[in-house]
Parts: sequence; C-alpha cells; structure tokens
Amino acid sequence: MIMVSTDGSCLKNPGGAIGWAWVDHRGGAHSGGAAAGTNQIAELRAVLEAISAHPGDEPLMIESDSQYAIKCSTEWLPAWKRRGWKTSGGSPVKNVELVRAIDSAISERSGPVRFRWVRGHVGNEFNEMADTLAGKAARAARDGKIVATQAPGTDRFGAADSAPDVAADAPDGVADAAALRARDPKPADRVQDHEAVRDEPPAQDHQPALFPAAESEEFTLF
Repeated sequence: MIMVSTDGSCLKNPGGAIGWAWVDHRGGAHSGGAAAGTNQIAELRAVLEAISAHPGDEPLMIESDSQYAIKCSTEWLPAWKRRGWKTSGGSPVKNVELVRAIDSAISERSGPVRFRWVRGHVGNEFNEMADTLAGKAARAARDGKIVATQAPGTDRFGAADSAPDVAADAPDGVADAAALRARDPKPADRVQDHEAVRDEPPAQDHQPALFPAAESEEFTLF
C-alpha cells in the first residue's frame, strides 16, 4: 500500500495565502500555494494533488489531519452528487470544484483510495513534514515568490499561484522533519485546518471545533 500524508495551511483564514503539500512515505514530496484562499481549500487541494500524483493499481492511503477534507472525499460526496452537488439543506456545496475534482481523481484511479485521519502536531513524522512544506508554500505565495496560475476553488479570492516543489533541495525530495523545522523559523505562520466535522457542514463559513477523542479514523473508498 502507498502511504501519503497531506496537509494544508492558511496564513489568515479566510482570504490569506494558502499552501498545500503531500509527502510519500517511501520518498518524494510536492507542495504548492495560492495568493488567497481558505484552510478548507488548502486541505482539499493537498488531497487532490496526492491522488493525482499516485495513479495505478496499488491501494493508496491518504493520511490527513483534516476531518473536513476526508469527509468531503468519502461520507458526504455520494449524497452531494445524487443531489446535483447540493447539501441536504439545498445550498450549493462549498468548494465544489475541488470536491468534484477529487471525485474524478478517485474514479479514474484503478486502485482503491483509503483515507485515515491522524491527529496533527503530535510528532507524526510525515504529517509534520507535510505541515512544514505547506507552511513554506503559503509564505512563498504570500511573498509573491511563485508564478501566478489558476487553481481550482480559489477564483473567488483572486489569482492563484502554483508553487514548485519546495523540498527539491532535500534528498529524494523529502527532508528530515527536524531539518525542515530548523529551516522554518515561523511556526506561528502555519495555521492549519484542525477541526472535527461530525455532520455535513452548514452553508455559512466553517467554524473550527475541538478534536475528537480518537487518535485516528479510517475511511475507504473503492
């Protein structure tokens, strides 16, 4: 099974610069950013990029600390699709471009995609790597250090940016977690999506909540 950790960062939610990243546990990583967005967009984009970068028959496990991103990709997606991308209350699904893109990426992949929720900031090596890379990408987008392109789900906030692999200077594209932290002097800039989402999100902006008690949950989508 291929194991990949994903994470998203938003420097000021909503509307601040965002970054997303995935880290393959076997080696290899990628990140990107946009000049403006939300933490939810960043987390969803990280999942989309991870799935798209890992085609094939082998089962893929996505580890994320975002309950929102996982449930958008599993529990809520089938019902939204049946309703024509409307919530149970009849409102348009938020971030629908990214949710639909994730649905397509999963459907087009020959192997199964599974999701596992992990608690953030508890020393999980690969989650910490993804967290650091996403934060660096968000700051690069904020500082105008990446080339402007259009990213799904960011159009209402203005031009989006796509960052190169910010771990390219590390062996095999993945740096040691401690080394990444040493090169990342602004941990306060990393504001991730760490909410527990138990039900379909309301139409209004999402409000962060406390973590659930469990350390991890696993979801499977074939």
